[in-house]
Order: sequence, then structure tokens, then C-alpha cells
Amino acid sequence: MNDRKNTIAGWVLFAGIIGLGAWVVTGETFRSEAPEKGGWALADAEGEAGGEAAKPIEFYLATADAAKGEQVFKKCTACHTINAGGANGLGPNLHGVMGKPHGAHPGFAYSDALKATPGVWDWKAMDAWLTSPRKYAPGTKMTFAGLGNPEERANLLMYINAQGSNLPVPPPPAEGAAPAEGDKAAAEAEGEGAQKAGNQPVLNEQQAAQGPGKNIGGEGAAKITGTDPTAKKN
Repeated sequence: MNDRKNTIAGWVLFAGIIGLGAWVVTGETFRSEAPEKGGWALADAEGEAGGEAAKPIEFYLATADAAKGEQVFKKCTACHTINAGGANGLGPNLHGVMGKPHGAHPGFAYSDALKATPGVWDWKAMDAWLTSPRKYAPGTKMTFAGLGNPEERANLLMYINAQGSNLPVPPPPAEGAAPAEGDKAAAEAEGEGAQKAGNQPVLNEQQAAQGPGKNIGGEGAAKITGTDPTAKKN
């Protein structure tokens, strides 16, 4: 009887030792030191904690390369053509688009959101659109997330402009000049995650139809029903 009690007591002691050892090891493994300074580091008004302050698009246009922009345009070819007389796809043909009013390409059913946006496709407007279509024209059905890299946008702008537009390239801004309204809009869109999705490419018709919202990318895109693309407006 005593041997049995001793055995039980031994096992209880052994279990206690194992539990104590596990507690010590766990405590050492997950121990963390208290931070020297509490709270979150926030970017100040000058963007010191958030990276370099945004520059106007003219700054990047000064060194932009249309040949590089042609490579960037490959992200757009799922929805757009840009050759003279090119057909409309999920988006309108973009030949000669720079300098024209919004929604001006004939034969394409633009969304009401874009048609209601005032102004023309100048350098600042196109830069803001490429940064975030949804912020530039709230309500647009354009599924392209936007280009967060301003150098890529500048290269793309130079390429688009060379395809039948040839608007004069604006000079770089004077050092220390305040950003214009168009630059502020692009910077705000970029700050809100326009580089979001890591510069996602435009979805093609099949990819967009299989997405969570079953949306088809591009202004005036028709439903996958085999109907005339211009029969139903966005």
C-alpha cells in the first residue's frame, strides 16, 4: 500500500516538475520588452515618415521615355487599342485622346460618371485618371486600380501623347513651387492606395466576369451576352 502511495506521489511530483519547466521555457520564449516610446509612428505633414513628398507630373515628364511608356501600355491592351482607326474594346480606342474632352470618342458608350466629369484630357487630368480612375470619376466602372509609380505614369503619358495627340510637354516646375490642384488630386489618390493592388493590370472580360463583383472592366463595357457592345450604356 505504501509502495502504491509512493508511486502516485512520485508521478505527481514528476508532473509538477514538467509543468514548472514548461512554464519557464514558455515565458522565456514569448517574453517581450516594453517599447521605449508608446504609440504609433505617424507621417507628419511633410511626409517624413511616409517617404518623399509627391512631386507634380511635370517633374517626371522632363525625363519620361515614350518607349518605356509603350511597355507600360501593355497593361492597358486588354481593354484599349491606340492605333489610328483602332476598334473599341472594353474601353475606347485611345488614338489622339490627349487634349480631347472626356467621353468624346465616337461610337463608345461611356459611363455617366465620366461624361459628367468636366474638362479635357490634358497632362494633369490624364495623370490623375491613371493614378486612380475611381477617385477621378467616382462611379466609373473602370476596373483598373491605377498606377502608383509616377515615373511609369509619365512614361505612359508620353507614349499616349505620341499616338496622334502631340500636346506640348509642360516644362518642369520651378523648385519650391506649390503643387497645382491637378497634382494635389493625383497625390491624394496615390496616398489613398492608388498604388494599391501593386499596379494591377486591367482585367480582361473573362477575368472581370469571374471576380467577386462580376464586374466587367472598362467604360461602357457590355455584358457577356453576345449583344452589341454599344447597345447598353454603363
